[in-house]
Amino acid sequence: MPSTTVTTPQESAASLSHGLKQRHLSMIALGGVIGAGLFVGSGAGIAAAGPSIVLAYTLSGLLVMLVMRMLGEMSAAHPSSGSFSAHAERAIGPWAGFTAGWSFWVLLCTAVGLEGIGAAKIVTGWLPGTPEWAWVALFMLVFCATNLAAVKNFGEFEFWFAALKVGAIGLFLVLGVLAIAGLLPGTDSPGTANLTEFFPGGGEGLVVGLLASVFAYGGLETVTIAAAESEDPVRGVTNAVRTAMWRIGLFYIGSMAVIVTLVPWDAKAVVEKGPYVAALDSLGIPGAGQLMNVVVLVALLSAMNANVYGSSRIAYSLVERGLGPKTLGRVSGGVPRIAVLVSCGFGFGCVVLSYWRPDDVFSWLLNMIGAVVLVVWIIIAVSHLRLRRSRAFPVLTWVALAGMATILVLMAREPGTRVQLYATGAMTLALAGAGYARQRALSVATV
Repeated sequence: MPSTTVTTPQESAASLSHGLKQRHLSMIALGGVIGAGLFVGSGAGIAAAGPSIVLAYTLSGLLVMLVMRMLGEMSAAHPSSGSFSAHAERAIGPWAGFTAGWSFWVLLCTAVGLEGIGAAKIVTGWLPGTPEWAWVALFMLVFCATNLAAVKNFGEFEFWFAALKVGAIGLFLVLGVLAIAGLLPGTDSPGTANLTEFFPGGGEGLVVGLLASVFAYGGLETVTIAAAESEDPVRGVTNAVRTAMWRIGLFYIGSMAVIVTLVPWDAKAVVEKGPYVAALDSLGIPGAGQLMNVVVLVALLSAMNANVYGSSRIAYSLVERGLGPKTLGRVSGGVPRIAVLVSCGFGFGCVVLSYWRPDDVFSWLLNMIGAVVLVVWIIIAVSHLRLRRSRAFPVLTWVALAGMATILVLMAREPGTRVQLYATGAMTLALAGAGYARQRALSVATV
């Protein structure tokens, strides 16, 4: 095992508060992954894969469950606000923790900006003539202020945001199942008419749907970051991960099955309005589509809140372990406030770039973060191989790694994702090189 200078979880989290309760963690685990990727982004996957999107979400869901099982085990044994970054440092070396942590920080901060833009577009659709940038600035200000306060405020925001999202999907599933069974008044059952062509896009369509589904699942890692600030980190992360995995499988896979049964996969509304809005509109329920737009707005705002939190804690943990500028590690009132401000500033900078340089700098940034989730998952699996000896070890870990390698190969084959793969690879190599150089310099300094 490599020798590292990792701070113990208790020490690294000593300056942070422990204001998150079990109910907060459970909802963060559920709500963190239920975002725009599911409500909006899944439309492109359905358009490409057709009904086989159900198979795509099932396969990627199994992979996510393996990853979260590994991450949950390591986080229960060593709770840390650095989560997988801290585990990578212990298992592989400081350079790996540096690479995983800072690449994920860039991903989360960029996502904050993207979610702000998406939320602003919804609001300006209701209030035409109002500037998008002003709404983004307002959202940024609100969630920056929320995260600068006590962590329990973040937990309460996420609890109610997630509760609304989970409730909305639950109601959607109930209405969808009733409509499919012919039990919803005023609605005729579509039967299996929309499922007759299960693979309309062939193997290539399934591949596109698989890639879309993989990245829609990103975000569940936040719960293991938050676990370090809970009242009982070990029990909290174990219960949150265990319950979240099967519920998310139900929400994602169940939702896709309902949507492709109710709505023809090639309907333009699936992409233009979003699959959930299209499905509800097909049921003829007055105002249901607009109500779902409210839920999508909440999902985007929830993701913004969670990503500001996650990015600030990842940055704090990196600094505590000597892998970042010390300024970001300053804690006041149990909160790393400088890290919160810098993370929000980076996110708003991405918004500015989207208006100022949308076709080059902003596009390059989006490509650079395109495959970061896969990089993090691979690092989690390798860390698990080095640290844990659990049931079915190491077979399931190797199965997960094989699944991730397959997805990387598929990304290299698809023109739409090839550039993302290369850009992410370049960023990962640059960070790994910087992390290794820092590791060597520290080793020399301590000799």
